[in-house]
Amino acid sequence: MINVDNILKKYDMKNITIGVLGGHSALDVCRGAKKQGFRTIAVCQRGREKTYEKYFRSRDGKGIVDETIILEKFSDITSPSIIRKLQDKNTIFIHNRYFWVYFDFKDIESKFDVPIFGTRGMLRLEERDVENNQYSLLTRAGIRIPQIFRKSGDIDRLVIVKVNEAKRKYERAFFLCNSPIEFTSKSQKLLSSGIINKEGLAKAVIEEYILGAQINFNFFFSPLSRELELMGTDIRRQTNLDGLLRLPANEQIAVLKYMGPKLIETGHISVTVKESLLEKAFELGERFVAVSQKVISPGIIGPFALQGAVTAEAGKEDIVIFDVSMRIPGSPGTMFTPYSGYLYGDSISYGERIALEIKQAIKENKLDLILT
Repeated sequence: MINVDNILKKYDMKNITIGVLGGHSALDVCRGAKKQGFRTIAVCQRGREKTYEKYFRSRDGKGIVDETIILEKFSDITSPSIIRKLQDKNTIFIHNRYFWVYFDFKDIESKFDVPIFGTRGMLRLEERDVENNQYSLLTRAGIRIPQIFRKSGDIDRLVIVKVNEAKRKYERAFFLCNSPIEFTSKSQKLLSSGIINKEGLAKAVIEEYILGAQINFNFFFSPLSRELELMGTDIRRQTNLDGLLRLPANEQIAVLKYMGPKLIETGHISVTVKESLLEKAFELGERFVAVSQKVISPGIIGPFALQGAVTAEAGKEDIVIFDVSMRIPGSPGTMFTPYSGYLYGDSISYGERIALEIKQAIKENKLDLILT
């Protein structure tokens, strides 16, 4: 068990460094931290460090990454020497998706002796095969999710099957089907091509396909103010799906004879939602925060996202959530929607909002409320 209080007793609160893994949302975090007067450090994997060490490093009054630590592999961050280096720099670490892609959860929960902004035990709940996972939390919160089919033989409507890829286990191969026979046919093709394996297929999620306008609601819950904020809204951009959708229908049909659609995330597009949906979205966010606090103390801290779609059924709209990010989402473009600006005058990024929370907690001597 990490004793954050003992670590913080050794920290110089006037010289805090904001640390992040080099990937996902690191630049967003570093930009916000620098804007609020913190030093920044990016921990990078060799061969993937140039973005942080060269192109966006701090120099001559520009850049946002003050220092980099280069590791042979990301998981080396839990080595005692790296932990000591981070502690010596009074580092507060901002976790992101890379924490659950490249690490063993137990190592982060028990060996990474560096204060983390957020609840480190919540990251594992994004996985769909653990106790109190995101589906469980959403259901307990009374938030509508797609119907989940426990086995392929139960399929009686159009579903989307989510399977971890064989090589890149952090990415998922998706396919659509509407019957047990079609499930078997399509999964066998993916197995034969090596895109997925039997282990991944056995753990696949078979989920009712929701037809609607997809939207990600990106929230921030402040333990200091006890308020929920909507930081922004966006949608995913995925390859090769986006390329296919840009083709005329007849060309789509021709291309699909030779290749299937893939939904590999490559970026995000900022979007807005009409104001009549905002109250419903906030209500879902508040329910999710409340349930998270009951399941794993102290619950959600800071950023999270409810990702889903707005459907039109029986003359009314509803929000269906089919994915949850229990940490900073990967879209820096959320600041280009107006919602944080409605609160702060000017729209701010997730990175700056995190830095503001840390700065306020230091001022009020309440870091214990936001770090685990």
